[in-house]
Amino acid sequence: MFSFSMPELVVILVIALIVFGPGKLPEVGKAIGKGIQEFRRASNDVMNPKEEPINIEAKATTEIKQPEEKK
Repeated sequence: MFSFSMPELVVILVIALIVFGPGKLPEVGKAIGKGIQEFRRASNDVMNPKEEPINIEAKATTEIKQPEEKK
């Protein structure tokens, strides 16, 4: 995809450190990692959808009660 040499990676990391600061940088990295993971999972689901069987024999869970007769 992209090929970065070591000096280019160092420059990118220094710029990220200046912009986000040392306290926020781990949180930003974690958020980016989760975003990439979700993107890969979604793209895999689109390419290979999992077919789930549909339950045709669904039964009613409630009974219909007849109105009581007045005495």
